[in-house]
Formats: sequence, structure tokens, C-alpha cells
Amino acid sequence: QVQLVESGGGLVQPGGSLRLSCAASGFTFSRYAMKWYRQAPGKERELVATVSTNGGSTTYAGSVKGRFAISRDNAKNTVYLQMNSLKPDDTAVYYCNAQRDSAVYWGQGTQVTVSS
Repeated sequence: QVQLVESGGGLVQPGGSLRLSCAASGFTFSRYAMKWYRQAPGKERELVATVSTNGGSTTYAGSVKGRFAISRDNAKNTVYLQMNSLKPDDTAVYYCNAQRDSAVYWGQGTQVTVSS
């Protein structure tokens, strides 16, 4: 059974940091590119960051470039999203995604709220 379980969300003040984790099971994690998406209320889901299978290549949405960092640990079947200098506009539910060819898996999401 495929599972992606996100954790690490919460309430943080503007300028603060959070580290999200996504623990994967039920598939060969190291063969899948991993992505973080987010969806704010009333908005479409957007791609935030992508990491390649071996972690050697990463890409970011322009709105988070320089503030967020995606990484993975294939020995632990886990992908991370380090979020720094958080802004109120970063408030959203953050989703972990695994994709390889036509196979796509999603986590249940974790809420991140940036507010003073």
C-alpha cells in the first residue's frame, strides 16, 4: 500500500522557518522524482519544488526560490522542504507528491500558516 505522510506544518510568524517532512512507503522511493505542492484557500494547487531521484537536481517556483530548499534521503525514504523567511503568502496546505511515468502518488497534506 502506497503511503506518503507529511509532517512538520504549523503556525509560524512572518520571517520564521519550518521544515516539512514526507515519509514514503509502499513503492521504490529512490526511483521517483519527488515534489512539493501547495494550495491556498480559493487558489489552484501549485508546484513549489522538485528534486530528482538522486537528489542531484532541484527546481523551484519563482515565488520561493532562495527561501525554500528541497532535499531527500533515499536511505530513509523521506523528502524534506526547508522553508525560511516565511511570508503570509506562503500560507497553504502543503502536499508531497511522487511521480514516475504514469504513476502519481499524493500525501494528505500538512497545513502551514504564516501569521503574526
